[in-house]
Amino acid sequence: MPQNYTPEFKKKIIRLHLEEGRTIKSITTEYGVSKASVSKWCTEFNEECQAKAITNPDIQNEADLMKENLRLRRELEEARKENLFLKKAAAFFAKEID
Repeated sequence: MPQNYTPEFKKKIIRLHLEEGRTIKSITTEYGVSKASVSKWCTEFNEECQAKAITNPDIQNEADLMKENLRLRRELEEARKENLFLKKAAAFFAKEID
């Protein structure tokens, strides 16, 4: 018997995947939802957002915003790692000069 999930729950799962970059496998393991369901919900959400964008082009596409947030999070994390590396390198070379 198929389980009914609330729209809020589905949106949470979609957000975990599209905006936070969680893998479908990690979501299915943590929440006990099938891989097919997660894929279907994400596809439906993308299609719904595309349809809204066509009917009202002034409103930002929520799926695109989630994907952009994920891209920016990853970019920020990479910049933080590079910054930390540069700080360590600067400290190392400053110590070598003394």
